[in-house]
Amino acid sequence: MEKRDPKHDDILQRLDIREVLIEAGYQQNRRFGLRLPSYVRLDGEGKRIRGDKFVVTQDGKRCFRPPRKREYNAVSFIREHPQFFPEYCEGMDTDDLVELVSGRLLPPPAGELRELTVEPPDREVRPFDIMDYEVHRFDPKKRATQKKFYPYFTYRGIDLRTQAAFHRNFCLATRKRDDGVRYTRLSFPMVLPKEEGKIVGFEERERARADGSSSYEGNAQGSDMDEGVWIASPAGTPLAEAKHVYWFESACDAMAYYQLHRERNRELDKAVFVSTGYFPTTKQMRGVLERTVPARQHICFDRSTAWHDSAWRLQQEICRTVREAIVETPERKPYLDSIPDGQDLTEGEFYLLPKGGLQESCIRFDSEWEEAMSMRSSGLCAPEDVQDQINTMNRCYREYREKLREFLGIDREHDVDFTREEPDYRHKSWNGQLLAEQRREESVGQQQEREESAEEERQTRLGR
Repeated sequence: MEKRDPKHDDILQRLDIREVLIEAGYQQNRRFGLRLPSYVRLDGEGKRIRGDKFVVTQDGKRCFRPPRKREYNAVSFIREHPQFFPEYCEGMDTDDLVELVSGRLLPPPAGELRELTVEPPDREVRPFDIMDYEVHRFDPKKRATQKKFYPYFTYRGIDLRTQAAFHRNFCLATRKRDDGVRYTRLSFPMVLPKEEGKIVGFEERERARADGSSSYEGNAQGSDMDEGVWIASPAGTPLAEAKHVYWFESACDAMAYYQLHRERNRELDKAVFVSTGYFPTTKQMRGVLERTVPARQHICFDRSTAWHDSAWRLQQEICRTVREAIVETPERKPYLDSIPDGQDLTEGEFYLLPKGGLQESCIRFDSEWEEAMSMRSSGLCAPEDVQDQINTMNRCYREYREKLREFLGIDREHDVDFTREEPDYRHKSWNGQLLAEQRREESVGQQQEREESAEEERQTRLGR
């Protein structure tokens, strides 16, 4: 008879067996049918493991493994399959495991919210120390090392090729808490830009759900979130030698961006990818920029308003970094002082520029810009005429910028060079876009399969 604990009644009411199966590393087998959904496990190559399947009952409360012998609800499944959950350690009471897993998957009951929001007692947080962790690494040449990463990457849509490209820059890190519970998380080492070999924290993710989300996204205790950043390059390009730097709010988004663009942009392997782990701090931005001013900075934060603000702050830091490298002279100072803080070098007062070439070049560019904008907005000009004017405007800008650099004493390599890249307007993040594109491809493939099957059936009937 199944062990019963009154404390688990609430868990049974609130915890979906399908959610438990997904957390245990299973995924829905869409071909099995819709009336009784089934969940299967895949091997390291993404192939279905035969005989490892659970079918959800019609009421959606329980599951069973065919041939039908025993049904499990959310609680009994956790109890009898403890090895599937990161909270489990050998010898642990399975009732404690149920409470830990459900506590992670479920929001707290309304009555507990007040208690949970009370400020924790002041205590000193030890600085991050990688020696506190057992680390498991991904080896592109050894399949056995790769299998453990499957539940962390598969539902995020990140394939083995992308994992292999970034294998130096992620790991599975296991830590034992003071209460004896062991937990493992997908971890991305954070380093100081000036000391790339010194790990000062982890950007962490738990295993992904079927929709690509994670029940935990954060950073390891004691991580240096003020200066530490995740820095990665598929080709191993050092930060100081980067020609292109790509900025993201998370390492998973950086890997998703790479996977989305790797076929169209072969230079991505040589690029350097940076994750700030959350909203970027001034020290994070400065630390990277001071070593990569000659590189083109690609600002790839997501589409939310908060991240638009972060992109603007990063642009300002790029401009400040270039501005501070310019040597002030009596001739340059009046113009430099007129540039608003964090603005581009062209934003100063034009009349403070020297005459005899530079000031006139600035006026010419402004005139051509106004003409191009007027032609484009009027709707009265032929597209080819508008494009001709835009080409003229761009040529005038390049001439003006070159003269401005000469006046300010900076070369082309050390000038401001950045671009803003965002996910497709339908998606908030790069990882969200990757998953959506994979779902679209899967849907197209399934439709083709249905059409081919229908055609085969039609040909069979005609043959008869």
